[in-house]
Amino acid sequence: MDSHIYGVSKQTLFLFTLLCFSVASISALPHQNKTGNSTVTGQMINSNSVLVALLDSHYTELAELVEKALLLQTLEEAVGKHNITIFAPRNEALERQLNPEFKRFLLEPGNLKSLQTLLLFHIIPQRVGSSDWPGHKSNPTRHTTLCNDHLELITKNSGKKLVGSAALTRPNDVTRPDGVIHGIERLLVPQSVQEEFNRRRNLRSISAVLPEGAPEVDPRTHRLKKSEPPVRAGSQPVLPIYDAMSPGPSLAPAPAPGPGGPHHHFDGESQVKDFIQTLLHYGGYNEMADILVNLTSLATEMGRLVSEGYVLTVLAPNDEAMAKLTTDQLSEPGAPEQIIYYHIIPEYQTEESMYNAVRRFGKIGYDTLRLPHKVVAQEADGSVKFGSGDGSAYLFDPDIYTDGRISVQGIDGVLFP
Repeated sequence: MDSHIYGVSKQTLFLFTLLCFSVASISALPHQNKTGNSTVTGQMINSNSVLVALLDSHYTELAELVEKALLLQTLEEAVGKHNITIFAPRNEALERQLNPEFKRFLLEPGNLKSLQTLLLFHIIPQRVGSSDWPGHKSNPTRHTTLCNDHLELITKNSGKKLVGSAALTRPNDVTRPDGVIHGIERLLVPQSVQEEFNRRRNLRSISAVLPEGAPEVDPRTHRLKKSEPPVRAGSQPVLPIYDAMSPGPSLAPAPAPGPGGPHHHFDGESQVKDFIQTLLHYGGYNEMADILVNLTSLATEMGRLVSEGYVLTVLAPNDEAMAKLTTDQLSEPGAPEQIIYYHIIPEYQTEESMYNAVRRFGKIGYDTLRLPHKVVAQEADGSVKFGSGDGSAYLFDPDIYTDGRISVQGIDGVLFP
């Protein structure tokens, strides 16, 4: 006979306790969204992440598909665990070389899983630079993609590098601490997606990607385009000069290098003088200009950094915000420098690039010259908000000065770590 506790047997009490423990354990697991990805609340991504660079790069067609496929959270989790390598088809490959029927198939709501599989097929969960390709005498290397399919990297005898069936056109096009993006000539279609497309449309003889020899119509002249002749060794660069002058796929374009710097790249001293003069003429930022010139040697240091090729974004508090600083906050040795260091981001950001980043990812952490502290930005009231609570500041006067190397964004508060 089982003994009873207040009329309940020990066996019944044990089963009830076990059931409660199981329910509590299940409730503690991360929630799953409709795409099968774990939902992580409050996650923050760095501004120099390869994902931010992808969404603001010239691979606009691919970036748009990634957003439509609801893959941002999946990719955030991937870069949180390891470096990634993205093989990005050029825009033309997605605009004109893709079969219109296949593109409609991918964008239908019922085919979201196929679109996700296709995009994840272009991503390897490890860093593979262009120097990591096998030599032409070596066997192809096989890599597992984020969709658990495989891609082979091959080097032809001619030296041409391939990813599956696509040629590598822009190696190491985007390099960031958590990944690298290579430009490729065409879309890669996994066999599973091709088969699903054929099954849905019952058109097994149609290939998803148009053959390379298919004629291409010039949208301006409405005439067939002629294939370009092969480039011979010693020929002039094929890359347009305006692309060559920009520093790769950064968040905003930069001008051509000038001859004024110590290494004949940039005249940082003149650029810093220009932006300080702009602050004075703009009005409302005299205190910030005064600290840069008179109270610190930051103007000289910023000029040296820009001359060496670095880019900077200055979050400039307006005079009303600077007037709220107390004597104690400014009297300690090195206090003005530390305050301003926290307002300088070693990246080139504009209002558009920052707002797009916070709109897509929620929170963005920007590195500052006051290491290791970061400035956290998020979307608020249709603008960009830096910091939190009483110590927060809004983007108040956007793009006061933007010359491609130095960007100045006016804010309505002074930030502290």
